[in-house]
Amino acid sequence: MKKLLALALSLVMAFSLVACGGEAGGNEEVELLPVQPETIKILAQSTREAEVNILRDQLGKAGFVIEVDMQPDYASVSAARDKGDYDICISGWSTGTGNLDYAVRGILHSTGDYNYSPVIDEEVDRLIDLGASQTQAQAVQTYLDLETRLIDEMAYMIPLYSPKSVVAYNKDVVNVENLKMYKSSGPLWWEYRYNDESLNETRPLVFTQNNAVMSTLDPVQGNDASMGSAASANYAKLLALDVDDSFKVEGSASYAYAIGEGNSEFYFLLRDDLYFGTTENGEVVNTGVRAGGEDVVYSLERASNKNSVPSHKTFTLHNHLAKIEVLTDLNELSTKLDSDSGKPVLETLQAGINGEIAALVAKDEDADNAAGKYQVVKITTTEPFPQVLNFLCHSSAGIVCKEQVEKYNAKYMKDGKFDVDNFDISKDVAYGDFAAFKNGDTGMLWCSGPFVMTKVDDYGATFVANPGYKAEAEDRPAIKTYYLKFIMDPAAAASAFRAGEIDVLSSVDANMVATLQADEKFEVRIKDANSTYYCYVNMREGSKFQNVDLRKAVLYAINQQDFVDYKDGMVNKVYSVVDTFLHGGDTPRVLEQDLVKANKHLAAYQATLAE
Repeated sequence: MKKLLALALSLVMAFSLVACGGEAGGNEEVELLPVQPETIKILAQSTREAEVNILRDQLGKAGFVIEVDMQPDYASVSAARDKGDYDICISGWSTGTGNLDYAVRGILHSTGDYNYSPVIDEEVDRLIDLGASQTQAQAVQTYLDLETRLIDEMAYMIPLYSPKSVVAYNKDVVNVENLKMYKSSGPLWWEYRYNDESLNETRPLVFTQNNAVMSTLDPVQGNDASMGSAASANYAKLLALDVDDSFKVEGSASYAYAIGEGNSEFYFLLRDDLYFGTTENGEVVNTGVRAGGEDVVYSLERASNKNSVPSHKTFTLHNHLAKIEVLTDLNELSTKLDSDSGKPVLETLQAGINGEIAALVAKDEDADNAAGKYQVVKITTTEPFPQVLNFLCHSSAGIVCKEQVEKYNAKYMKDGKFDVDNFDISKDVAYGDFAAFKNGDTGMLWCSGPFVMTKVDDYGATFVANPGYKAEAEDRPAIKTYYLKFIMDPAAAASAFRAGEIDVLSSVDANMVATLQADEKFEVRIKDANSTYYCYVNMREGSKFQNVDLRKAVLYAINQQDFVDYKDGMVNKVYSVVDTFLHGGDTPRVLEQDLVKANKHLAAYQATLAE
């Protein structure tokens, strides 16, 4: 009966169709194969309405009938996705660590925390793991092969475009002279200065983000745009990324770092002037508890252990960490050679300070840099893996307070470990729970970073400078208070910026760039970024998108130029999530719309239904 029905429908639709371009070339007319209208459901956040409309038009031309499930925020998209009632979902991935492994592991490796399709492919896993073990120069061909597997062979993702990073500043308020734009990371709040420095103590600097609900305030339990700014502000890390994705210690917990010969041992010379800040009676205070080596070890062991917390979202970023320790053998620093210079690691570390490292101490309270007593954290990886430095720049490597986290989570601990199996994520409250914080439990957070998040409501979140963060250092915040305003609609955010309600528009809608550039009081900066917007497909058991022909039918229906035109050239064409690293904005590999190929693959898929 199924075969007869399919045959009947095919006969009804057996008429001549034409297509231009594609395999036919130029404007030559090509007879397409008869296909039935194929219904697919697109899942997206409401801020992606324009992308949905473009996709609806493009896929309609390829024989698809489009249903749309538009959700108001990230949390709602996640809930709908988890139910599995969708075919393709519009998503984005920003490689905030500046390295290729991060660009793919979390979303495409079979163990990835954000591999929602999921992609389960031994060859994809092999290439990702191989690339992680290679130097940057060696890895280029590996990632090109991975790109071919992902797109050309299997169509595991549908690339749409790579957005350029566009930031706008109100020059009447913000001193833009020394501000930097980072390729991978977002704006570093502590770098901002007012033109009128008398405002530093009294006037909040206002930013925006389009998510009003943060997934978490625990750095290891989330890896999404909703909590990225908060995590970066609240927790210091061992290293920071510079504008070109190189590493710097400015804005970090270290004075210096060194890579041991062999690329599997990494050394970090810690500062002794980082203390945890928290909120008491509505005011931010210095707890007097130092954020030192013991907390670094605890934080990174926690980050690398899948079972250290419920709903761990970042452990695969740190699964190359074999051992983290506070080093006490000064002789090791003298005998171990630096991978880059060939000099003793001790010389590399001492180059970052004024003075000498006279002794290494194990306990945080014993560190006294003025007296030459330092803490050095040594990280040993499972294999040579220089990319570990990039992951240590990620928000999930933020330094939390062991004392506070274990105290807060005490009722969930069993035999010294978090009892993950008996934790009910729908009702139980652990460290970093956003809803609990929003409901007034602000003293939960102990922050090692330059800011402490003090309160949040439906309209925004307030951050206040941590008085325990680098009291005498140059890389501490000059402006005391920051306000992160929640505005869902990019156009509304731009309007608020033009009205003077916002000082820094850290994500400018592409269609507003020319308008803002025309106003002399604004400075608009544009830079290619390591970000990609794409569709992942539902390949769960029973999903029709397990069929590669159907995935390719969608892939070849896409015309990326439509997105470039709609975004006024503020986005680049993109071939995959690694494209921005391999080629930048000028990619030699371009995914061209080909309705002939799309038709052939759709027909091939539908032919399997009649078998």
